[in-house]
Amino acid sequence: MSGGTSGAGILSGLLLTAFLAGCGGGAAKEPALDTLSAEQIFKRGEYTLEEENRPDDAIRYFAEIERLYPYSDWARRALIMQAFTYHKAKEYEDARQASQRFLDYYPGDEDAAYAKYLLALSYYDQIDEVGRDQGLTFQALQALREVIEEYPNSEYARSSIMKFDLAFDHLAAKEMEIGRYYLKRGNYTAAINRFRVVVQDFQTSTHTAEALHRLVESYLALGFNAEAQTAAAILGHNYQSSPFYQDSYKLLTARGLEPKASGDSWLAKVYRQVIRGEWL
Repeated sequence: MSGGTSGAGILSGLLLTAFLAGCGGGAAKEPALDTLSAEQIFKRGEYTLEEENRPDDAIRYFAEIERLYPYSDWARRALIMQAFTYHKAKEYEDARQASQRFLDYYPGDEDAAYAKYLLALSYYDQIDEVGRDQGLTFQALQALREVIEEYPNSEYARSSIMKFDLAFDHLAAKEMEIGRYYLKRGNYTAAINRFRVVVQDFQTSTHTAEALHRLVESYLALGFNAEAQTAAAILGHNYQSSPFYQDSYKLLTARGLEPKASGDSWLAKVYRQVIRGEWL
């Protein structure tokens, strides 16, 4: 040890030694947090989170820094750590609140992009199986979009784009699930309404080809041949190699029909957009 070591550094080392000894044997009593510096409390929080995996106690340390040293740089760091720790503990509502507080207090900080990303993740990580309510998925999409648009050059933008696409696909999958349910039960109009949402609102999802094929099935069942032919024409234009197109083609030719656009239905308008290259 060099002769220039400060008394404060020695005290910090002794306090940390006592803290670790207390963790190991339970003999030493933790000093009152208001006798410690913000840095010392922060390091306790980090140790408790990373080495002992006790997020609830870690959050207590980080929160105390905000209370005891509200205007310090350590308070700023402690707040983003609260958001991170809440998310790690799957306390998503608390994670959102802490992330939003960080954005409110430090909108121009270098960690603002990460706070916005954590806020988005707190929605995204709650997206469950397809059958659940999709409100959180919409919120996740909105929050991820904000990361992408507000911090396009950040390291979090690429991850947000990937998660946005997955969440987008999740919503389309929900519509498809409900549409198939109606189709199976012969409720063709209700089924068409669901498949139409996929074609119009989620056209970049992985479910569009199937949605068009199910529209062919539904419209044929109702006797709306022009609409069925138009849906198949769109399917053939964009997904000719898809097995769904092959199935639609067989359905049509079995009735002496072929894929072609006609009429002025919503599908005919979509077809014209496809030909002009505006619908992808």
